[in-house]
Amino acid sequence: MESYLLDWANLLLRWTHVITAIAWIGSSFYFVFLDNSLTPPVDEDLKRQGVGGELWAVHGGGFYHPVKFAVKPPQLPANLHWFYRESYSTWLTGFALFTVSYLWSASTYLIDKSRMDWTPELAIGVAIAFLVVFWLLYDQICRRLGNRKHGDAIVGAMVLVLVCLGSWLACQWFAGRAAFLLMGAMLATTMSANVFFWIIPGQRKVVASIKAGQEVDPMHGTRGKQRSGHNTYFTLPVLFAMLSGHYSFTYTHPQNWLILIGMMFAGAAIRQFFVMRHGFKLGRNPHPWKYAAVGVVAISAVFVWLKPAPAAPAAAAQASATLAAQGTPGAAGGPISYKTMQPLLAQRCYMCHGEQVQMKNVRLDSAEGLARNAQMVYQQAVVTRIMPMNNATGISEAERAIIKQWFESGAHVD
Repeated sequence: MESYLLDWANLLLRWTHVITAIAWIGSSFYFVFLDNSLTPPVDEDLKRQGVGGELWAVHGGGFYHPVKFAVKPPQLPANLHWFYRESYSTWLTGFALFTVSYLWSASTYLIDKSRMDWTPELAIGVAIAFLVVFWLLYDQICRRLGNRKHGDAIVGAMVLVLVCLGSWLACQWFAGRAAFLLMGAMLATTMSANVFFWIIPGQRKVVASIKAGQEVDPMHGTRGKQRSGHNTYFTLPVLFAMLSGHYSFTYTHPQNWLILIGMMFAGAAIRQFFVMRHGFKLGRNPHPWKYAAVGVVAISAVFVWLKPAPAAPAAAAQASATLAAQGTPGAAGGPISYKTMQPLLAQRCYMCHGEQVQMKNVRLDSAEGLARNAQMVYQQAVVTRIMPMNNATGISEAERAIIKQWFESGAHVD
């Protein structure tokens, strides 16, 4: 029953998290586009009001004319929309999902004993520390170095070093899948913390100054824009880290931390291309093709690096030798019976999918259960190689080849 309830919690939280993330990322991307597409106002009345830029756009059958005031508007409107609920709700649902999916079952999903054999409590504490410590270090880098000459470049370089260090540590200490997701959560926490600690407080101070009839300190807008800019470069790396759990060939690689760094770097470079592209159209920036090229080259390099070696025939030969030694039919590639599959499953799968425990409500300790889940067993153990989780039961390549041969020869359970 607990597994069933956790599955529903996972489903509903994931659904809500994706919805709120779409809203947050969508508004963030739009405002980056808007900020980089503004042109000086033509209308004299707009200039007198203090408008620093305007944009004309057409969408959904209507024309829009947003304007941006350089420091403050002449007066505040009655209805002022704040963009922060999207950020907070995304982080809250994301952390709740991380808790249900990983922290609740830390010994299964968070810990890989071949890397670090620590207690669930310690693993959970270190995972949460990743979120907090990265934010604190990142924030200090921005505070101390962001206002210096070439501050943006210095901060970018320091944050890159920090991300590389975090990626290496996460992949050394945690199960690969959890490590990738933890890095995404770490960057996403920093993004939301930027909104909570800097962007929104700065905007509130500006609004308070306007209401009080005081001069507005432009530094609040400068800091908010800086942190918002950082957030936009974090976005694509975060999305890759979050989606990587569906692609085990990335996080199961011996040098998975380098893969993670390479793909996140590619995402940031591609995002830079899109950011600068808006200014290029207005003649402000040189063509940003080189950033897109860097991103494509980085992805291509990872693609070539991860190209699998032709090891399948060796595994198949080993599987056939194993079956032949047991005197089992199927040694020559023919059908494999349930009688052959049963001891393999008992040793490698019943721990989580047997009588005592049914993770994801899946049982494989009967012919009927195996038949019902044959497609999933093949996908999880052979195609994606996600199962057994973190290979906790030590399944061999020969055994995976046996499962492959069993499924492709008809998945017989009689």
